[in-house]
Amino acid sequence: MAQPLIQLEHVTKRFGDLTVLDDLNFEVGAGEKLALIGPSGSGKTTILRILMTLDDLSGGHILVDGEQLFHMPRGETLVPADEKHLHRMRAKIGMVFQHFNLFPHKCVLDNVTLAPILTQGVTPDAANKRAMELLDMVGMAEKATAMPSQLSGGQKQRVAIARALALQPKIMLFDEVTSALDPELVEEVLAVMHLLARETDMTMLLVTHEMSFAHDFADRILFFDRGKIVESGPPSEIFVNPQEERTKAFLKKVVAAGQRV
Repeated sequence: MAQPLIQLEHVTKRFGDLTVLDDLNFEVGAGEKLALIGPSGSGKTTILRILMTLDDLSGGHILVDGEQLFHMPRGETLVPADEKHLHRMRAKIGMVFQHFNLFPHKCVLDNVTLAPILTQGVTPDAANKRAMELLDMVGMAEKATAMPSQLSGGQKQRVAIARALALQPKIMLFDEVTSALDPELVEEVLAVMHLLARETDMTMLLVTHEMSFAHDFADRILFFDRGKIVESGPPSEIFVNPQEERTKAFLKKVVAAGQRV
């Protein structure tokens, strides 16, 4: 079998006395679309932040593309990774955040081109060409000269997706990308996500409370509670015939709140 693209081995994360991830083990295959669901505070977003090296580990190891993320070899032992190693590993991963995080003083095109030019040495002409292709893909090419303040929330999020794609990562992380949007703007962002899932071979990890989208988007669902994986399986099993009582109780509440699964 092919080596997994992401491997978490006995990963633990604590904030003070609070254990957010508790001896976590799972793998993600190349090209797999994985949705992480569960109640707020169950550790889902922390996993994405750790993969982006925004938070460090309290214990365990993570391998990305066969390489240690937070460690590097020195002789026969592993030592904590230096900044050069972390920078190289980060280049494999892109992330789209809940609140867009666009640069407010730069236009849409500059938001998308800045990182490739500064971090990858891409020429401005090449960066502009790639950016316009991506903006066209997410339906934002006509807004290339607009400022973020002139965009709706859904438009900002589509620009944020284009910006992450501009770095050509192997792995894309999406953290509650529709939760800050008005309900009528959610569909335009989900449509872009569906497009990416259909037309690219990127590995994607999605944290979401949109159960119907997770059902349609994901190859596999991980249901989290209190920093542990309670249940894992394809959407058809998790949503239609969950085995664990905790999963059943969570989905019952989701349905009671008016969501379709």
